[in-house]
Amino acid sequence: MARQHAKTLWYDRPRYVFLEFCVEDSKDVKVVIEDHRVVFSCKNADGVEFYNEINLYGRVNSKDSQDKRSDRSITCFIRKWKEKVAWPRITKENIKPAWLSVDFDNWRDWEGDEEVERAMVEEYAELLQKVTEKGPAPTMDDLDDDL
Repeated sequence: MARQHAKTLWYDRPRYVFLEFCVEDSKDVKVVIEDHRVVFSCKNADGVEFYNEINLYGRVNSKDSQDKRSDRSITCFIRKWKEKVAWPRITKENIKPAWLSVDFDNWRDWEGDEEVERAMVEEYAELLQKVTEKGPAPTMDDLDDDL
């Protein structure tokens, strides 16, 4: 039986790149994460063989990368060699294979996150300042003496 490519989703984060090989009920799973490429192979419950090889856009820390198998897919957590550097694509070559797609459900444009986070912290600090400003004590004339 001929091998075929597994549908693969990917997304980028400041420290990691995530790859998800979408194969339900996989068995004989093999994932090899090297410094410049990922090799994936497995079979599904019907005995169909899947094989993907991806030459990565940038260097990764293969020793600090891992994979996790679930009933529906195999997810790779691939540690970038250079953190906080956005990858415009997952492949070294500027081509997009038909079986490879961006995981838009998990994609987040994180490059400007530091500025957004700093703005949120400043806004929160201003709010705290307003709340903690001491003004005159409220009058309690409207309270009954009888409890």
